[in-house]
Amino acid sequence: MSGLSRRGLLTSAAFAGAGLVAADVVAGTRPAVAAGAGATGGACAPAFDSITVQPGDTRYDSFLRAHNTRFTGRPDQVTIATSPDHVAEALGRAVAADRRVAVRSGGHCLEDFTASSEVKELIDLSQMADVHFDESRNAFSVGPGSIVAPTQHTLFKGWGVHIPSAGCSEVGLGGHILGGGYNFYSRIHGVAIDYLHAVEVVVVDADGQPRTIVATRKANDPNRDLWWAHTGGGGGNFGVVTRYWLRTPSTKSAVPEKLLPRAGNQRVRVVQWSWESLSRQAFTTLVRNFCRWFELNSAPGAKGVQVWASLSASHQSAGVIGLMAGVEDTVPGGEAMLDAMFADVTAGAHLKVASDTKYNLPWLDRENWFWGPPGRQKDKTSDLRKSYTEEQIATIYRYLTDDSINNPGAQVNLAAIGGKINTVRQDATAYAHRDTILRAYFTPGVWRSQDQDAAHVTWVRKLYRDVYRRTGGVPVPDSINGGAYINYPDVDLADPEWNTSGTPWHALYYRKNYARLQQVKKAYDPRNVFRHALSIRPA
Repeated sequence: MSGLSRRGLLTSAAFAGAGLVAADVVAGTRPAVAAGAGATGGACAPAFDSITVQPGDTRYDSFLRAHNTRFTGRPDQVTIATSPDHVAEALGRAVAADRRVAVRSGGHCLEDFTASSEVKELIDLSQMADVHFDESRNAFSVGPGSIVAPTQHTLFKGWGVHIPSAGCSEVGLGGHILGGGYNFYSRIHGVAIDYLHAVEVVVVDADGQPRTIVATRKANDPNRDLWWAHTGGGGGNFGVVTRYWLRTPSTKSAVPEKLLPRAGNQRVRVVQWSWESLSRQAFTTLVRNFCRWFELNSAPGAKGVQVWASLSASHQSAGVIGLMAGVEDTVPGGEAMLDAMFADVTAGAHLKVASDTKYNLPWLDRENWFWGPPGRQKDKTSDLRKSYTEEQIATIYRYLTDDSINNPGAQVNLAAIGGKINTVRQDATAYAHRDTILRAYFTPGVWRSQDQDAAHVTWVRKLYRDVYRRTGGVPVPDSINGGAYINYPDVDLADPEWNTSGTPWHALYYRKNYARLQQVKKAYDPRNVFRHALSIRPA
């Protein structure tokens, strides 16, 4: 394949929260529980007990930075917890000493929420990573330190199922599920939190004492509001999640293989077009056609929902832009559906094809993985209810042909959502994006040197502001815009320099669900222990 590779289309952090999810080993026979499980219902014993690391320890510096290396914290200590009791102990010490707390699982937060200079107590959950089927709850149990790739390995190898969660192999599910969790398959399966059955959370009461609560989706659960807040309320808000239980809510089956969506093999097509052929009009036609195709093919139950796609409009320094799309290979006429979609999207654009590749992928195939290498980042998102306007597309084209940066990873990525996601009422979960069809991801790519910060950050800030100039520089929900996605937090949305809309940041992320989230915050975190620049404010 010339130009960017298939994988290169989606790296540089462009797909931290979307994409295919698979593995690199052929599935074996199904065990009764996860490998290594014991009499505790499948939970695996931690490799070591809780450990506290302080400055001077040779391990300390390894905890100061996370995935976004623009930010470096320096906490008084880091607790590597291996149980809810250890989490409670660490919280109790921090609250008693009035130390600012942050919690980290995979470390992929795009802002400084876990690597701020204000954080004095960092609780690391990476060792709480067991995944198993819990017979007592008839649900799959997932530890907060679980990482996407090994979790999907276990679920598929053991039971042939998966969670519709991130496609970035190294993302931690502890924070990802909290914000909603989605990937390409969400069009036919919904988002991850649609399968959240229960959550175990360590909270801090008004007297400063930690306690552990299990909150479920059951209507008569006295802590159901706490469960609801974790269905899209975002990380760092209410307490420390120490376990998730996931299962399909509508099924009464006790058979594990029927309790999560089945994983399927894929037909995939990837086409790349040379920037040499991309006049502004050709680019406008391509993006407009792509958006409008999903306007017509994202209604719940529509045949076109079977198709997932990602248009990576890369900066001209990449040489090409590309469209990747796929459909499960069991869908009748799936290849014809893909070809028809590509024909509709390219109609009238007169593009020069750099490469056109078709192939079938088994679920466990290394080509299904995406990752974003660690580095300095500043990324933004928005959701779309319908196509960008001609003016907005022209603005995107202008920035993608701007020579002020020269980073092949810079792009505006449009990923298809809608479908099954939009069958749930907006107030049924904290995740409010139940009426959108596309998720836009704006990134200047990843860079290494601090002296490049200004150029990259300024470029993406101005791009985003100018695309949404008519709504005050941000995607205020209206007939076109659907707000922003909290798993890609962006502090600029709370900055009046960049958000001149008069619409507060929380209305972009949570819409009308914010008031209820504030009530949950007041009830379960009355001391506001868990806070950051975009945290829920107590009612």
